[in-house]
Amino acid sequence: LLVAPVVRSCCTFPSCLFLLALACGAVLAAAGGEPPGRSPFQPSSGLPAVQFGAVRAASYRGPGNGDARPSRELPILLWWSASLFPHFPGDTERIDCARRSCLVTRARRVARHRRTAALIFYGTDFRAYEAPLPRLPHQTWALFHEESPMNNFLLAHAPGIGLFNYSATFRRESDFPLPLQWLPSAPYLRRAALPLGDKQLWRRRGYGPVLYLQSHCDVPSDRDRYVRELMKHIQVDSYGKCLNNRELPSERLRDTSTATTEDSEFMTFISRYKFHLAMENAICSDYMTEKLWRPMHLGAIPVYRGSPSVRDWMPNNVSIILIDDFGSPRELAEFLDFLDKNEEEYLKYLEYKKPGGITNQFLLESLEKREWGVNDMTLPNYLNGFECFVCDRENVRIDRERDHKKSRGKIPAPEPHIAQFTHMGCPMPAPGFGNIEDLPEGDSWKEMWLQDYWQSLDQGEALTSMIHHNESHQGRFWDYMHEIFLKRTRQH
Repeated sequence: LLVAPVVRSCCTFPSCLFLLALACGAVLAAAGGEPPGRSPFQPSSGLPAVQFGAVRAASYRGPGNGDARPSRELPILLWWSASLFPHFPGDTERIDCARRSCLVTRARRVARHRRTAALIFYGTDFRAYEAPLPRLPHQTWALFHEESPMNNFLLAHAPGIGLFNYSATFRRESDFPLPLQWLPSAPYLRRAALPLGDKQLWRRRGYGPVLYLQSHCDVPSDRDRYVRELMKHIQVDSYGKCLNNRELPSERLRDTSTATTEDSEFMTFISRYKFHLAMENAICSDYMTEKLWRPMHLGAIPVYRGSPSVRDWMPNNVSIILIDDFGSPRELAEFLDFLDKNEEEYLKYLEYKKPGGITNQFLLESLEKREWGVNDMTLPNYLNGFECFVCDRENVRIDRERDHKKSRGKIPAPEPHIAQFTHMGCPMPAPGFGNIEDLPEGDSWKEMWLQDYWQSLDQGEALTSMIHHNESHQGRFWDYMHEIFLKRTRQH
C-alpha cells in the first residue's frame, strides 16, 4: 500500500480571496452568467468536449505537451474535496500538463475505477473517520493544504501526513511548496510607506503606536494572552473582537468583508500606525499569512510571532520585530517605545522599500522560481499547478509499474513516494505568555487545543492502522481509536 507505517511522533493573492473567487465562479455558472473577462479558474479554450462516462465537459488545456493518447486512456485524478475542483463549469476536464496529460474530475463515482490513479484531498476538509476505505493499492493520495495547521492538527503529526504520497503545503519541504502564497511579488513589498510625519500626526491625535486587529479569538497560538500582557506596558489600539478597546471610525471599516480585502480606505487606516501586531493563529515553520505581508506592504512594521523560520524569508536583516527575541512583553514594549521616539532607528526597518533594499536572494529567487502565481494571469494558480504536478508524477509512476510488470521483475518496481513529517509537521501549541504549568485548571485554551492536538495524533494512527488491515467499513474507526486509548492507558 502507498502509505507510510505508523510512527508515533514525540515532536512537541491570498487563499481566502482565491476560494471566494472559486465560489463566485460556481454561482455565476449555475446562474447561467459569466464573470467579467476570463477567470483564471475557467477552462482556457473551447476545444471539443471529451466523453467521460455520462459526463461531457469542455477540455481544459494546460501548457501543452506531445501526449497523443485519447482521453479514454488517460489516468484519472479525482478531487475528493469537490469544492476545490478548479475548473468551471463542468465536473470533468482533460488537462495537458508540461509532460503528460490526465483527466481530472470531482465525480466520486469513479473512486474505484481502475484508471483512477490518485485522489486529491483538501486538508481542511479531510477527516480520518470519513476517509474513503478500503484504500486501493493502485491509488496514491495527494494533499493540498495551504491553510493554518489549526484547521486540521491531524496533518501536523507523522502518522497523519504519512497517509499521503504527495503534498502541497505552506512548508518549503513539501512536494509542491506554498510558503509565499500570500506574497504576490517583490514590488508588493516595495510600496512606499506613509511619510513618518503623517504617522507622528496620528500619534498626536491620541492613537497608540501599536495596532492589533483580530476578531478570531482563542486560537492555538494563544496570541490574546500575550497581547493582554503587552497592553499593560504600552498603548495598543485593538479594533477587532479580541481585546477590543477602540472602535473603527466608520461603519464601512467595521464591515468584515472590507477587512478581508485590500480595500483602499482600510489599507490607508492601517498604514497610519507605526507598528502592527502580526501574530499567526498557529505556529509552524513557513506558515506566514497576510498578517505578516500586508503590514510590510503598507509600511507598518510587523511585530511578529508565527513561523520560527520567518527570518529566512525577510527582504533584509532589519524589516520586522520578532516577539520571541524579547524575554517578556515588558521588554518588547520598552523597545517599541524606543523606536517610537527615535525616528532614525525606526526608519531603518523600512530600508527594504528603497531601490535595492531587498537584499535577500533566497526570497527573490523563490518568488521567481515558483511554478504558480498570486493574482498573476500569466501563471497557473496553485490548484491547477498542483494537479499538473500530480498528473506528471502519476504518469511516471504508471509507466514504471508497467515496465516492471513487462520485465517480469528484471526492472525493479518503483518505490512509493510518501510525504514526510517535515512536509507539514508542527509543534504542540504553547501558551502565548507564561508556562503551561502555570495555567489554571479549566483554562479554555488549555482544554481545547492541547486535547485537539494529541487526539489528532491518535486519529492519524487509527486511520493508518485501518488501512494496513484493509478495513472497508468507516464505522470501525472509533473501535480503533478505543484500542489506541486502552493501549496508552496500559502504558501509563
